Amino acid sequence: MVGLKENDVGEWVRLCGLAEAPGVDEVREAEAVGRDGKGVPICLANVEGELSAIGNICPHRQGPLGAGWVEDGAVMCPWHAWAFDVTTGVVRAPEHGRVDVYPLKVEGEDVLVQIETALGGDFDSEG
Repeated sequence: MVGLKENDVGEWVRLCGLAEAPGVDEVREAEAVGRDGKGVPICLANVEGELSAIGNICPHRQGPLGAGWVEDGAVMCPWHAWAFDVTTGVVRAPEHGRVDVYPLKVEGEDVLVQIETALGGDFDSEG
């Protein structure tokens, strides 16, 4: 998982309904909201018929990737046409940068993504 780091705890949250997902070679902006109420901006992409979820904010100038398009199998930033691989989150050369990639699954009519969960509250270490 690129979006989660080792030892992070993830939770599966509903991103949208399957009917709301983008068509083939289209993208859309979405927000995954965890139990803590914090939203994670997501670019939901349908590249060659396969849904993927990547971070929605381009590292170059913070452009909204979900407002871009798909070209040659990559999500294109609408502001400066940086091309992001949806499997790795890495921008294509000659640029340098990366966005998070989030695990995605379809359950019934729901599109779910796994996001990091903030562990909070008091923990009793003695039992």
